[in-house]
Amino acid sequence: MNTLNPSSVPNRRQFIGSLTAGAAALGLSSFMLPADLDFFRQYSPEDPEAWTNRIKGKHKIVFDATHPNGIYPFAWPRVFLLTNQATGAAENDCCAVVVLRHAAIPYAFDNSVWEKYKFGEVFDAPDPKTSKAALRNPFWKPAKGDFSAPGIGPVAIGINELQESGVLFAVCNMAITVFANSIAEKTKQPAEEIKKDWMSALLPDIQPVPSGVWALGRAQEKGCSYIFAG
Repeated sequence: MNTLNPSSVPNRRQFIGSLTAGAAALGLSSFMLPADLDFFRQYSPEDPEAWTNRIKGKHKIVFDATHPNGIYPFAWPRVFLLTNQATGAAENDCCAVVVLRHAAIPYAFDNSVWEKYKFGEVFDAPDPKTSKAALRNPFWKPAKGDFSAPGIGPVAIGINELQESGVLFAVCNMAITVFANSIAEKTKQPAEEIKKDWMSALLPDIQPVPSGVWALGRAQEKGCSYIFAG
């Protein structure tokens, strides 16, 4: 199977712009085909409405991650937990939710598809270690000391580390569908196979949701305050 050739893909702004134009031309109904619903049911570890019941506690917040934005979509949930603890709130009385949508969806997947589909180039996601387009998910099981903050030292902002502290992650199924179809068109591959490949690389305990905006709405209905994470 051919993988994505970066030279065949426009720059990130043009690429995402083409997706938006394509979605408008096709109409929203084109993304609600029964086959796509089957994909959602197959890869969702639990019902998304049931997943929202995991949002509990006195202090609740949802971070809206729409693009790769350095460490911020992952550092801010840790800051939220640490500063709540510093002011007397127990960790289990706090709930942080991170919604990966639009061009931030690659962080929901493991290294295999980052390299195969050149996610770092397609989504303009640099590797913090090299500042070059990432060939791995830098926030999945980072090495000890990969991330540190001046005056604080090493910080545990890997997705797995945040999950261990109770942070919930969701990823937008709508964006996955749109990007997979766009890449399929450019690489002459079946869209269903690309999406299946991506979903097989979904990180543990990241919840696919119908759309990122759906998840943001549900989180706020559960009492979460909203913060834009870039």
